[in-house]
Order: sequence, then C-alpha cells, then structure tokens
Amino acid sequence: MSAGSRLPGDVEPGACAAFRDALDRVGSKWGIAIIAAASSGPIRFAELHRTIPGISRRMLTLTLRTLERDGLLVRTVYPTVPPQVEYTATALARELFTSTRALSDWAENNHEKLTAARAAYDRNADTRQ
Repeated sequence: MSAGSRLPGDVEPGACAAFRDALDRVGSKWGIAIIAAASSGPIRFAELHRTIPGISRRMLTLTLRTLERDGLLVRTVYPTVPPQVEYTATALARELFTSTRALSDWAENNHEKLTAARAAYDRNADTRQ
C-alpha cells in the first residue's frame, strides 16, 4: 500500500477507475436492463420499449447510444421502409451481464438482512439524537 493510500496492496488505483467506469454502465437505471434484454439475441427498439417498464423513448434512445458507444451493443439498420433497427448485445456485454448475475443473486439473497439492518440503524439513530 502506498503512503497515504487506504487501498489494499493488491488494488491498483487504475483498477478502481476502471471499476467505477464499469459501474456507470451496470449502475445506470436502464443500462443493465437493456443489456439483459439484448443478451438473448437481436431485439428491436419497440420491443425493448415494451420489455422495460417505465423507460421513456428518449431515455431508451440515449441509453442505447451510450451502450453502443461503449461497445456493449451493436446497432443494425435494415434497408426497409420504414427502416428496421435491431440491437444485439456484444460478447463484452454478455460477459458483463453474466458478471452482474452474481451481484443480483447476492442482492436477492441478502435483501431482508439489508432491510433489517437499515431498520435497526434507523431505530438507534432516533435514540442518538
């Protein structure tokens, strides 16, 4: 560990930056839902919009562009009238989705414990004031 650093010796600061960058995709409100929907094969915009409750068309468009820019989705336009557009998760996105499944399982398995801990903390916080 370098002087002044609180990171364990085997954690490089650059790795933390890369991790934060990845979390921006996973932690965004819509990114992982879109990746999940596109991981099983090509999916059209309208189907994505129907599949993900609560997402606006504009937010879907912006998130799709971000995921495409990051190399997580491939956008394919077919020369039809009107044009047909499909989105497919890349191998990189499918790997990311697989990795997030473990975190999702952890969250599901520990949700009650987290909720109980928050309730206990809140009860104790009321007595500390």
